[in-house]
Amino acid sequence: MKGHISAVIRSWASPNRDAITVISTTTNAAPIIAGGIFHSPEMSSFRARSRSEAGWFLAGLSSSFPDLGTDEGNLSELRFCNTDLKPGCKVFHVPKSDSSQSTEVLLAPDVLDYAEIEGDLKEQVLVFRYKGKFHAVDHKCPHSSYPLSHGTPFDIEDFGIILSAGLTCPKHGWSFDLFSGMADRARYKLGVWEVQLREIAETKTAVPLGEPEAVTESSDKEVWVRRKQRIG
Repeated sequence: MKGHISAVIRSWASPNRDAITVISTTTNAAPIIAGGIFHSPEMSSFRARSRSEAGWFLAGLSSSFPDLGTDEGNLSELRFCNTDLKPGCKVFHVPKSDSSQSTEVLLAPDVLDYAEIEGDLKEQVLVFRYKGKFHAVDHKCPHSSYPLSHGTPFDIEDFGIILSAGLTCPKHGWSFDLFSGMADRARYKLGVWEVQLREIAETKTAVPLGEPEAVTESSDKEVWVRRKQRIG
């Protein structure tokens, strides 16, 4: 058996690099050889699930984000969200090494100067909702290293037709497309993150004994964010 396995690996590593996949049909969860790497079926399933969830973190419920676009204020200004006053955006520090350790950054008047001096804008993501659409981008302006939580979102139009949405940095007036990240001048590019809206867990309401449980459906969603994944 050892000789057979060695032969398979040598064939995979040969110059022609033919794809080799040997799958056991026994019921004893024998190893799978895929491209010269051993996997058990259970491990393959676990790794597939891990990859699908890799890098995601929860930024909160959709109801916790004010829907911007009705005023010309910057993102960090307080706005009514339901009955509460909240900043128009959220900022998170997300370590590249482990996104599960993400922490929300407090938006306060003294944070602006502190962030610029200490360089705390690194590994930070800015999350907000503009005209019903959620966006997540680097907090740091790629041109001036200025915190974009003080930027202003806007519609990118052509003869009155809305083509996209952008964000203007107040430091030098540069703007960036919120979908492509491209700047309106030069070749600077803003990092754009992925956003997913997921269903929240169903909540059961209390009912009298003997009656069926009632499940309350909510239009609220969980907002999940991660760095854009490289293809290939």
